[in-house]
Amino acid sequence: NTPALSNQSSHTVSITMTLEATLLRHGSRLLLTSKRRPLINGSTKSCVSWTRFAAPSLSTSTHHRFNSSNSNNIVGNLPALHHHYSHHDANNNHNRRSIHSSNITNLGKSAIASPTLPNLRALTPTVRDAILSDLNQVDVDKNGIIDSEELKILLSKHATSFTDDEVVELTELFYASTGGHGVEVMRFLEALDAAIAEKSTSGGGEMSEDEKISPLVEEGKFKTHPLGIGTCASEYMFSKTHGKYTPEQLEIELTHVPPVTTLDKGALFAVKCFRFGFDQATGWNRGSMTPEKILNRAIFLETVAAIPGMVAAIIRHFRSLRNMTRDGGMLNMFLEEANNERMHLLTFIRLKDPGMIFRAAVIGAQGVFATGFGLAYVASPAFCHRFVGYIEEEAVLTYTKIIKAIEEAEEGSELAQWKAHPAPKIAKGYWHLGENGTVLDVMKAVRADEAEHRDVNHAVSGVPDDTVNPLYDPRERLDSMLAKYVRDIMEREQQEKGDKKATSTSTTAL
Repeated sequence: NTPALSNQSSHTVSITMTLEATLLRHGSRLLLTSKRRPLINGSTKSCVSWTRFAAPSLSTSTHHRFNSSNSNNIVGNLPALHHHYSHHDANNNHNRRSIHSSNITNLGKSAIASPTLPNLRALTPTVRDAILSDLNQVDVDKNGIIDSEELKILLSKHATSFTDDEVVELTELFYASTGGHGVEVMRFLEALDAAIAEKSTSGGGEMSEDEKISPLVEEGKFKTHPLGIGTCASEYMFSKTHGKYTPEQLEIELTHVPPVTTLDKGALFAVKCFRFGFDQATGWNRGSMTPEKILNRAIFLETVAAIPGMVAAIIRHFRSLRNMTRDGGMLNMFLEEANNERMHLLTFIRLKDPGMIFRAAVIGAQGVFATGFGLAYVASPAFCHRFVGYIEEEAVLTYTKIIKAIEEAEEGSELAQWKAHPAPKIAKGYWHLGENGTVLDVMKAVRADEAEHRDVNHAVSGVPDDTVNPLYDPRERLDSMLAKYVRDIMEREQQEKGDKKATSTSTTAL
């Protein structure tokens, strides 16, 4: 960044220059180091003109002139198609020799490698440049690699989009999924483009031609995700929590999966028989609905509902040990499902303390059901998950009726009091109901839990043993993070564009 060349000494000089080009893999920048040998005439003045012809995506070519006696390190932007170097002697800048980078085979320790931007499908040049600038700022060690600590810095800069808990979780997930390695900036940019274009390869496995999203895929550098991440983190990471439901998530739809196979029909028939017998034995459909009747039913069923998840997790655990294979994180999901049902029970017993006869009945039911379900799961996991899926359909229906009964209960009735009766402390903490959470809020949260169990068990019925946990696939989790980050960048760019336009309009008016 020195003034243009001025008239120099009349002596003719010869210059031997060695240019070392080191590509810094962050945001397409090039470091040029100039080393000079002493000039014949002892002069210390010599000049080199470096002209960079910009890629078509840039508006104008950029020209850099520098005096090599004053500058040993020159850093310039690099989205260039080729470079043109001209050496001037100190006496006559008309006498030049042009060297094209395409003809240079060896320039010191490393050759000039011009990085090419990936073929982006969704990111506009403006957003791309903003992202590259963002990545350059967090690339602390300036090696063109984004590691987990730098990712933490990146996400923390976007506090409006990522909570502190999300930053910690995603950073740990990124570290685990990449095996502690970082990701090149250009590959990270590619993954951002894939996520926002909804072309992610989170499904895993070999991709078809229409799924390929970049040259990196075509070259076989990765086959399951643009960042090259794996699924081993799913074996020990699972942060699903049933708390913090939004009002929209509490609006549950009644759904039913029609049986297709003989196993499906057998599972549905077994559930209908179980429901009919239990309703008759407890008098559920006789008389009006009361808090006593609701709690007796809920407590008893939750003592049994927590069994399938635990049985599935135990059997899958032993199978993983026996076969020395991964489980895909499924046993973590089933353990959490079992614990979630247990939390339902611990909440309801704060509203009613069952008697000895009730507790004896629970012991008997657990013994019979756990034994039968365990044997059935060893024989056919697909049948058992379909069975649980249909059981949960019935549970969602039951809690929907309970919620409706509470909401429509006459003022002053015992059931109507649940609309304002404080939820147990354990429920407020588990579901984040707030200090004003009520029993009605508890019922809505429990119904949302049962709906999730319904959908998950139907989804995993009949899937291969090595299927990745559908609730916590590291690839999908990171894709979601990438898309959220890009949307935040887009919103910022749009806002800045609007601010500039408003400022321009205001200036014009003045």
